[in-house]
Amino acid sequence: MKMETKTMISTILLLCVLLSISLPVRTDYVRPLPRKNLQFSWNPKHPSLPQQVHVSLAGENHMRISWITDGKSAPSIVEYGTSPGQYSLTSQGEATSYNYLFYSSGKIHHTVIGPLEHDTVYFYRCGGQGPEFQLKTPPGQFPVTFAVAGDLGQTGWTKSTLDHIDKCIYDIHLLPGDLSYADCLQHRWDTFGELVQPLASARPWMVTQGNHEKEKIPFLTDGFASYNARWKMPFEESQSTSNLYYSFEVAGVHVVMLGSYTDYDELSDQYSWLKADLSKVDRKKTPWLVVSFHVPWYNSNHAHQGEGEGMMAAMEPLLYAAGVDLVLTGHVHAYERSKRVNNGKSDPCGAVHITIGDGGNREGLAQKYVHPKPEWSVFREASFGHGELKIVNSTHAFWSWHRNDDDEPVRSDQVWINSLIGSGCLEEKTYESRKILFSP
Repeated sequence: MKMETKTMISTILLLCVLLSISLPVRTDYVRPLPRKNLQFSWNPKHPSLPQQVHVSLAGENHMRISWITDGKSAPSIVEYGTSPGQYSLTSQGEATSYNYLFYSSGKIHHTVIGPLEHDTVYFYRCGGQGPEFQLKTPPGQFPVTFAVAGDLGQTGWTKSTLDHIDKCIYDIHLLPGDLSYADCLQHRWDTFGELVQPLASARPWMVTQGNHEKEKIPFLTDGFASYNARWKMPFEESQSTSNLYYSFEVAGVHVVMLGSYTDYDELSDQYSWLKADLSKVDRKKTPWLVVSFHVPWYNSNHAHQGEGEGMMAAMEPLLYAAGVDLVLTGHVHAYERSKRVNNGKSDPCGAVHITIGDGGNREGLAQKYVHPKPEWSVFREASFGHGELKIVNSTHAFWSWHRNDDDEPVRSDQVWINSLIGSGCLEEKTYESRKILFSP
């Protein structure tokens, strides 16, 4: 049995290596040694007990509870209420599973609960048995705070980042791609789910895909099979046809999560959906407009130079016309914040772009930057860390980036951001620049 397991793992690793060497790899920057991958001891559980519990937003006043059981007969029910051990409400959900080469997942449950009250603690139990969890719903009005960290992985730095986020007072976690770094080894999705469960079961995690979620092996496996099965986001609730892009609203903020690794040209479904979604945004109801995806468009690091140019050429005019305030990305394993920009240069009516792909991945940091620094780049540093975005009211937000400095969170960059809704930009933009949102 042990020999068969080793053979299976060797086969998967060989397939992934063959796949990776067929893709272009940049070698013009040097990463420092990362911390080691975390080691997880085998801890068998009863087949019906919930594992890898995480929650996400699922439309107005609703949340989705997701978990996995080893047993296929476990029910997809969630009991919940506002007092410990007293579950006055029950919701029935759905379940799925997937196969990946020699791996077969457990039963993956997704159950939507609600309607829920804003800014309220709920206690819940998955599958009718097992431990009690608790979550807090986001507020219904300002202020609202987002924790932001991309490219997490499962290393010592990952744990440091998660520990720092756990000490924050926040309402929602935004993750702009690259979650588990499983890279075809499916049990790494399981260990990632266990690693993040203490945080992801208590606050909604809103994620989008990165390159490490693709896991496509030509002729053998589909892309994003693991990601789509495990991390279901509110794409149907936002009229999207794909789990790779969607939107949601919370406390006066409209957030759009896009896919860097699905079609984005003007003939694509994603482009059509984005155009329709942005055209429906009511800035009186949601004065803040935030967008997140994986591959940065504004990047002065040597790593991944130019990779976002195609998506930027297609979609930046839509974001500019809609008056997007802030763009959050990952992919580059470093931190960078821009001025308001558009079309490759500073523009007071463009969006602030922040790259925060420094959550703790196993590949290390991207330390080599372009010199001289572009005029649009305000702050850049190759360190692991996380960000906090506190949207105080309809016109002001406070952004801070916290470096993991010897396992202590050190605030290294901070800035007040004014919403475009109060700047006059939306009124000043010409009919030509805005008609792209409303043309057929």
